[in-house]
Amino acid sequence: MDPEDLRADIPAVEETTYLNTGASGPSPRRVVEAATDALERHEFESHARGNPYDFFFGELDTIRERVATFVGANPTEMALTHSTADGISRIAAAIDWEPGDTAVYTDLEHPAGVLPWERAADVFDLSVRVLETDAGRLDMDAVKEAVADARVLCLSSLSWNYGTRLPVSEVVDVAHDAGTRVVIDAVQSPGQHPIDVHEWGADAVAAAGHKWLLGLWGSGFLHVSPAFAEELEPRRLSYRGVSDSNAESYERYPDARQLEIGTTSLAPHVALTTAMDTIDAIGYDTIQARVERLTDRLKDGLGDRLLSPDAYESGLVTFTAENPDELVDRLGSEGIVVRSIPDPDAVRASVHAFNTAEDIDRLLAAL
Repeated sequence: MDPEDLRADIPAVEETTYLNTGASGPSPRRVVEAATDALERHEFESHARGNPYDFFFGELDTIRERVATFVGANPTEMALTHSTADGISRIAAAIDWEPGDTAVYTDLEHPAGVLPWERAADVFDLSVRVLETDAGRLDMDAVKEAVADARVLCLSSLSWNYGTRLPVSEVVDVAHDAGTRVVIDAVQSPGQHPIDVHEWGADAVAAAGHKWLLGLWGSGFLHVSPAFAEELEPRRLSYRGVSDSNAESYERYPDARQLEIGTTSLAPHVALTTAMDTIDAIGYDTIQARVERLTDRLKDGLGDRLLSPDAYESGLVTFTAENPDELVDRLGSEGIVVRSIPDPDAVRASVHAFNTAEDIDRLLAAL
């Protein structure tokens, strides 16, 4: 499969210059069809056979195995969630906090990586520390100082505001030397860059399929290392999180599955596996090479308005505007979809493999 085939399978880009995948990726027909097929198999066929729950649990196991393979994990290290925010929130609510513990997050984090720790601080009497960065870059000495007495650090693998790739493995090593657990918001990475969670070495990695994987909303996934999973004390528990839901004395799974909650729709996660198959069919080498060419073209045209790195790191390209919200509205009225971001107060374009040189030129002409 090549990028042109992918583009032809995405109805949303037929008449729109879509440059906002970093917020939500437009799904190919095949992904939506996979979701529809899953719904029909569950609601029509499994109910007719009288085994909708058997079907449900069988599909969950298959999905978990596929997602684990995609991120370099073992299936029991994966929990299926609704979103990245959902995954981070489940971790924050499952840590066995003690009053006075410190949670650290960087000033690059999306609200999904901020609010769970702020809420935990309010509920459990924690301290919260913000690790300051410089235009999407970490100072490793500052990291070492920030985690010296911290219980947990939350860090993005790829900054949503500058498009910078952060040195996850290096940060994890520093944090672990200090005895600090590391939670990664990885939502901007899958579909752009290959992920191997074991190489990263983080204690938890939260992501979702509705951005660069071009999946559906509701397709979150969470990796939890075995050692970290054993420390967790979930404050929410459901029948998917226990090994025997009929036991008078329940027993939680000792792994990531303890964080899964109740009945849900299979459709987003079945579609996620199709989305992952699609990315694999194109190949990360092809995706990254194409995105690099297109973002270079965009950056050359932006000139000194560019806020993201000059060299390729991701498909996220942030640039200045006199009034970002007004510019986004004007471009939207012309059929060009980008977004404004709050910090820095700027405009961000997202370039994926389905985009073309014509898309870039149309944006530059409109600017």
